[in-house]
Amino acid sequence: MFSIIKEQGNARVGILQTVHGEVETPFFMPVATRAVGRFVSTEDYIEAGAKVLIANAFLLSLSPGLETFEKMKGIHNFMRYPGIIFTDCGGFQMLRENLMQDTTTNGIKFKTPEGQEVFMRPEKVMHIGETIGSDVIMALDCVLPYGKTKEEYLEAMEKSHRWTKKCKELHKGKQLLFGITQGGTFPDLREQSARIINELDFDGNAIGGIGIGEPTEVLYKVVEASIPHLNKNKPRYVMGLGKPEQIIECVERGIDIFDSIYPQKNARHGMLFTFNGILDLGKEIYKYDESPIEKDCKCFSCKTFSKAYLRYLLKKEDPVGKRYLTIHNLYFMQEFMKKIRESIKEGAFQEFKKDFLSKHKKLQ
Repeated sequence: MFSIIKEQGNARVGILQTVHGEVETPFFMPVATRAVGRFVSTEDYIEAGAKVLIANAFLLSLSPGLETFEKMKGIHNFMRYPGIIFTDCGGFQMLRENLMQDTTTNGIKFKTPEGQEVFMRPEKVMHIGETIGSDVIMALDCVLPYGKTKEEYLEAMEKSHRWTKKCKELHKGKQLLFGITQGGTFPDLREQSARIINELDFDGNAIGGIGIGEPTEVLYKVVEASIPHLNKNKPRYVMGLGKPEQIIECVERGIDIFDSIYPQKNARHGMLFTFNGILDLGKEIYKYDESPIEKDCKCFSCKTFSKAYLRYLLKKEDPVGKRYLTIHNLYFMQEFMKKIRESIKEGAFQEFKKDFLSKHKKLQ
């Protein structure tokens, strides 16, 4: 299911095998929350080179509903995406005050925007994941916002472990199941959670509950506290991380999988990622600029349009413009991960990391 083919320090390149094919790690998953992304299509994901997407099982169970996936024979056929699809369990929705109601020892109580009450328990999470037909199901976990007390994180962690264990007991079929560690920002809780989740022998292990407002140095400490206790021979996933500088630091620490809405959201606001820094397309200097977002970029937007035209669409807040800008950041993230993998294979990861970070934070 997972094999490591090259290592440089703790950074590694591996191959993850699923029902819908295999993919090299480390990789980044664009977000297709409801089997579609904002302003982008399935074709756009494919053209950007994204071999893996992540969707939200909880929200998909509400709309279009599980009957749709039963009749359409799964999410891949429904959205016509041939690659690998992960589905998040819905635990992250606990951070949304308009949805979150309460937790019990058995699951999470949500209230939909329409007023419908939904109780997400391990049995439901597994049923939803199996019906949707994703390649990887994420076990149900209990997520708290940044800044809670140690006692609150401990209680949430214990609930996570209870739910996660139940998901493992219910797991069947060819879909992969990943467990998720918790513990807030406390290294001893993180170590404890990593040990417990690792012992349950999932197909992969994720570090959850970070990338939600904690300082960057704290994020890295959480990763460092967790990794030694997660099986080296299974994929490791940091959930919700999409800043390129954080991704490359976590790759160096031994992480294989990432996802986030961050690149797509930034693109819609004119913040475009390039290998020479972040380009703020809203600046006046680009009003008459005939060059593409990034020279030599092969994404549809760079091959077709100038900065001037894209800036015009940005200022108009045109949906088509948001699509073109998003396409660029989607493509950039896939090229970024490809270059990381190539640098590890060539034994040049440290050089690539140093060069990339020296340019990335510059605002153009």
